[in-house]
Amino acid sequence: MAENGTDCDQRRIGMIKEQHNGNFTDSSLLSERKRRDREERLNIVLWRQPLVTLQYFFLETLINLKEWTIKLWHRRSILVCFLLMLAVLTATYYVEGTHQQYVRYMEKKFFWCAYWVGLGILSSVGLGTGLHTFLLYLGPHIASVTLAAYECNSVNFPEPPYPDQIVCPDEEPAEGSISLWAIISKVRLEACMWGAGTAIGELPPYFMARAARLSGAEPDDEEYQEFEEMLEHAETAQDFASRAKLAVQNLVQKVGFFGILACASIPNPLFDLAGITCGHFLVPFWTFFGATLIGKAVIKMHIQKLFVIITFSKHIVEQMVSLIGAIPSIGPSLQKPFQEYLEAQRIKLHHKSDSGVPQGENWLSWMFEKLVIVMVCYFILSIINSMAQSYAKRLQQKMYSEEKTK
Repeated sequence: MAENGTDCDQRRIGMIKEQHNGNFTDSSLLSERKRRDREERLNIVLWRQPLVTLQYFFLETLINLKEWTIKLWHRRSILVCFLLMLAVLTATYYVEGTHQQYVRYMEKKFFWCAYWVGLGILSSVGLGTGLHTFLLYLGPHIASVTLAAYECNSVNFPEPPYPDQIVCPDEEPAEGSISLWAIISKVRLEACMWGAGTAIGELPPYFMARAARLSGAEPDDEEYQEFEEMLEHAETAQDFASRAKLAVQNLVQKVGFFGILACASIPNPLFDLAGITCGHFLVPFWTFFGATLIGKAVIKMHIQKLFVIITFSKHIVEQMVSLIGAIPSIGPSLQKPFQEYLEAQRIKLHHKSDSGVPQGENWLSWMFEKLVIVMVCYFILSIINSMAQSYAKRLQQKMYSEEKTK
């Protein structure tokens, strides 16, 4: 896949250094200046420079909108075909007929899948800081289905209200305990869609590195620059982080499809490096995306799903609550809200909201709701800061180019 990759990389890094040394006689001065510029960009955040950050954010947004508009204009034929298809679908949606039942069914499935794909993309793309949508959305959804399945002894929740709300079916449950496979099958669609979204979110590093390698230009992305520095100092790497990154790079480069599959199939915070490596060594798109999609949407998704389902199975939850009560002094006081929450969930599943159990909001659900709000707000703030820093980088690069022309 990349037999002469190392030689090409060394020559390319040498050329970049020569170009820089043409303007800066000492390479240490260049490194020091880049470090200062990086520190200056990192200081552009809302809680330190709110006005400057907001100004840069809006300017970067306008630049991105302009670039996207130009790209759409260059692909007018694709845009026209999309608009025509959208017009046909709109007409099909509003015209009365016997097909409406199928239209409504497809509409529900489409938006349900799009919801989870979108959450998966947010989890992995993140503009520098991903939103942990598995912990906030998919994990709790699987846990809710698991608890309901054991309580109802069935997964045939009536639709509607499922998936918006889980209610036990009216018919008598079948004899015997609910099977693990039945719960896995019930949440397979949303878990697969979420995994596919995370695979889509891994494409930007791949395309960035591929475009940089084909064009021969020095990329702006700091992760790519770190990747090139790692290639330069591969033989002298000593710390664990550098060796781990180098191991991922070697696995992907030498093993190919199965190396990418292995990296994508396990929780791996270094997978962005795999995308950069594949783009840099010009791995075919379908080799990279196919392995990533299978790894994240099939293998890794089933591992995570099994972990959540087993963790929230009925007997394990009861054991966890009893262990909380065994904590000296504070155990009973901590155990009580968990018991109240589980009892309230059982009542909701059986539509007994008019019973004598208090319907006040449980502090566990209150804390989780506030945690979701805080993490979403932090994600939005990280996007604003990241885009503002991107605009600051544009200004610094413009200054570099002006100095080179003098």
